[in-house]
Amino acid sequence: MTEKLSDEELAEMREKFEIVDLNSSGYINGCELGSLFREVGINMPGYEVRQIITSMDCDQNGKISFDEFIRLFQNLNDDKGAQVFKEALNKKEGIVAIAGTSESSSEGTQHSMSDQERIAFANYINTSLEKDPDCKHFLPINPDTGALFAAVGDGILLCKLINFSAPDTIDERTINKKKLGAFTIQENLNLALNSASAIGCHVVNIGAEDLKKGKPHLVLGLLWQIIRIGLFADIELSHNEALAALLEEGESLEDLMKLRPEELLLRWANFHLKKVGKSITNFSGDIKDSEVYYALLQQIAPDGSKEGVARVEISARGLGKKDLEQRAECMLVEADRLGCRQFVTPHDVATGNAKLNLAFVATLFNKHPALTKPEDQDWNLHSETREERTFRNWMNSLAVNPFVGHIYGDLQDALVILQLYELIKVPVDWDRVNIPPFKGGGHLKKIENCNYAVKLGKTKAGFSLVGIAGLDIYDGNQTLTLALIWQLMRRYTLNILENLGDGEVAGEDLIVTWVNKTLSDAGKSSTLKSFKDKGISTSMPVLDLIDAIQPESVDFELVKTGDLSDEDKLENAKYAISMARKIGAKIFALPEDVVEVNAKMVMTLFACLMGRGMKKA
Repeated sequence: MTEKLSDEELAEMREKFEIVDLNSSGYINGCELGSLFREVGINMPGYEVRQIITSMDCDQNGKISFDEFIRLFQNLNDDKGAQVFKEALNKKEGIVAIAGTSESSSEGTQHSMSDQERIAFANYINTSLEKDPDCKHFLPINPDTGALFAAVGDGILLCKLINFSAPDTIDERTINKKKLGAFTIQENLNLALNSASAIGCHVVNIGAEDLKKGKPHLVLGLLWQIIRIGLFADIELSHNEALAALLEEGESLEDLMKLRPEELLLRWANFHLKKVGKSITNFSGDIKDSEVYYALLQQIAPDGSKEGVARVEISARGLGKKDLEQRAECMLVEADRLGCRQFVTPHDVATGNAKLNLAFVATLFNKHPALTKPEDQDWNLHSETREERTFRNWMNSLAVNPFVGHIYGDLQDALVILQLYELIKVPVDWDRVNIPPFKGGGHLKKIENCNYAVKLGKTKAGFSLVGIAGLDIYDGNQTLTLALIWQLMRRYTLNILENLGDGEVAGEDLIVTWVNKTLSDAGKSSTLKSFKDKGISTSMPVLDLIDAIQPESVDFELVKTGDLSDEDKLENAKYAISMARKIGAKIFALPEDVVEVNAKMVMTLFACLMGRGMKKA
């Protein structure tokens, strides 16, 4: 039936399909369909999700292909499951904001979700980057036109915004800023996309051409991911111990650490609202009348008790306005007095735009948390290690669902791990998997999932999981959980090389051999003995390999040589990692991994460069 669709119609159907196909596998599985239903508020038991998959699964392989998806939308029958699927996808499309992004649509009274996001993101970028001299050619961005989509086209804005949200991710020396042409713009966009991936953004379905053309839904989706990372950076207990004030009776600090930033923000708002007898359950319908915002602003406004910080009196006179947009405008005037008028317009508040109101509340928290660290807590917080952060960003870049915030808490039901198995081509029998919401005995269902995940690793993936049981994953055993995740990441990396080669089994010896041959063929003096080679700490083998893959790409005048201090080595490593991303390698290793010669992460670095080199060949 697909041949009856035009190219334009096929492209539209592909976009719909990719909204649900979170792991970009080319299929929609039960876990992804269940996630879609949960996100749009449809309470669908796991067995009903499986029934819907079965009803649409023509070849009976347990998942929905693109062709089967098209048949669903072309079939006008009254199948209840298909109708629920369509209803859920329509709701999700409203969240993703595909439609209504033309310049003309912003001129009328009808506001689309994407118009609202375009305005919010343009204003945020104008404020965040206004002092950056490299951004003068596109700032300020006119929020009322499509200027935002044109501004991302040379890659500079994206690189700068990534560094604003996650400082030091990109070495500024690697950004092409002058005399930009097609090739140097392509390099900037490579650098931006691969760096975004490294901080946990999902960019699998976004290419440099999409950004050059300023495709609205892709640009807005990427910008939101980058902005979100910056907004939520400090809404995490190990970064902000005052969040412990939000502990509820019977909870431990570990329980609080497992909450997502969105959940923490909701709890934070209710912590303050409780003082005036109010509460909310969401940042959409519950905030439309602005009443809780007025109350929240009054609670968090400086009271003059801090030295050097003047008292701010928040007026609630705007509550007398009957028109909700007029009332919201008065509220935002008060928010502006706290330096927090960001992300939302009065229309966004009055219509309950959940995404932008979440960003507004995050801004309120970041500037005026009004929390005091409890004195009676026994502090023994586990701060996220570099390895945990790298694994978490890698998983999130693959669009696993749910988004991984707390690596142990969010892997507790094994659903993310099972999605990773599919990505490394280990089949998962989703009929054996317990899908949330978990009702009575939920912990047992999660442990069953964890047992299945460990069994798959041992029997199907051939992993070394000696001494690891499902209960270890459920309990969040750090050492054993990371051992499993590392083997998943390692297999994912090596699979990329196998896909590019002639079927030869990719392994560490093969990578070392390829690296040395490539260096030798390019006349480089660097060599690689193993991934523990101390010479790696200088970054010279990495930089020489990059220059061998893409000649004259490395500016060796920027590279420190001779008797190097740790600081010199770190500068070289930052340059090397960014250069690797700039030439098109998706690198998750961190500069510190290179300086310390972390063999596991160094292996992934050279493997990704090998993948880039093999693509060129």
